[in-house]
Formats: sequence, C-alpha cells, structure tokens
Amino acid sequence: MTSHLTDRVTGVFLLLFAIWYGYRTTLFKVSFMVDPVGPKAFPLILAILMGVLSLYLIIKPDPSPVWPGSATWIRIGLITLTFIAYAYLMVPIGFVLATTFEVTALALIFRGPLLKSLVGAFILSAALYGLFDMLLGLSLPTGLIFRGWWG
Repeated sequence: MTSHLTDRVTGVFLLLFAIWYGYRTTLFKVSFMVDPVGPKAFPLILAILMGVLSLYLIIKPDPSPVWPGSATWIRIGLITLTFIAYAYLMVPIGFVLATTFEVTALALIFRGPLLKSLVGAFILSAALYGLFDMLLGLSLPTGLIFRGWWG
C-alpha cells in the first residue's frame, strides 16, 4: 500500500502546481495588438495537460515505483543548473551562442562526444534562429556583445 503513496503524493504536488501555474497564466497582461492566440494559450495548455497527468498519477499509481539513484539526481541537478544559466545568458550573449552552450552542455551531461556535440549544437542553434527570426518573423536576442555587428 505504501508503494502507491509515492506516486499519489507526487501527483498531488504536481496538481497543486498545475492549478497555481494555470491561475498565474490568467494574470498575464496582454495589449490589444497581439495575435489571436495570444501569450496565454501555450502556458494554459501546459497547465491543463499537467493537471490531467497529475490526476492520472493520483488515480492509477505505479504498483512498484523505483526511485533513481544518486547519479541520476546529480544529472537532474546539473540539467536544472544549465537551464537556469541558459535563461540568464540569453540576452547578454544572444540566442545562437546561449543555445549552442545549452545543447552542448546537455549532450555532455548525457555523455555525448565533445566535438560532435558542439558542432551539432551550433548547427541546431543556427537553424532554429533562421526558422524563428527569418522565416517566422519572431525576433530572438542577438546578444549585447554582438550589438554593433548585427541586430
């Protein structure tokens, strides 16, 4: 009976977080000149999806959950730190460099080879920049250090 408790407690915490996240989404201030979907749609869909999956964890828990070992928790911590760094580096160094560093760091955390990870990360970053900035017309930060060169 206690093995079900792990998933149920996790489900309750995730459900409470989904409710809070969905509520905070409704507080977004939107100007009158936005696209029809607006900035609220994606976070609201995410909150609803998280709520549904949380309910699933509460109603139908895993009969024998297995918690990961310390190496996995360290990896999760490193991934979290890289995403925090990514958020703080986006404006100063720009989308392409920040995304290259982030994807490279993630690849290295998952034991990818350094050179291939770096090259693949740069190609992905440049392609995403081209897709969002040039093709879709969504501006991405070029970085304060590159202000005089482009952007």
